[in-house]
Amino acid sequence: MGTVVEISLLTESDRARWEVLARGKDAYFGVERGDADYERTWRRLLDDEQIRGIAARLDGKMVAIAHYLFHASVWYAGKCYLADLFVDTEVRRRGVATAVIEWAARDAKEHGFPSLYWNTLEDAPARALYDKVGKFHQGFILYSYRRDASRNSTP
Repeated sequence: MGTVVEISLLTESDRARWEVLARGKDAYFGVERGDADYERTWRRLLDDEQIRGIAARLDGKMVAIAHYLFHASVWYAGKCYLADLFVDTEVRRRGVATAVIEWAARDAKEHGFPSLYWNTLEDAPARALYDKVGKFHQGFILYSYRRDASRNSTP
């Protein structure tokens, strides 16, 4: 018998364990956030209709979290961006991440956002899974713009 992963939307009672996993994700990626950042994100996950937070459990214990958001698309019906997916290191390679991705994709489709996408680091160990369950768009490069405050704003 395979591992049974139970997945549900986050609820108020998930707050403490969610933060442990969210901080674990941030530590893994070398991201530092303040307590106010976690509180603001938690509220958005519970209160914003376009932003979703889910928990995956094994034997009743929360072992993974994912955050995703629905958004409009110029050419398509709508898209869903999987912003975060983190699985506790003790339970990796047991099908949890696959179950979370499939659950998020199904939830997105049911809400009218049939396309699920995400990004990850080029050398992320999770790419072994992502390359199996996702479609890699070879040749696409992700850019993000952040205005350099030290540059002069005039041409």
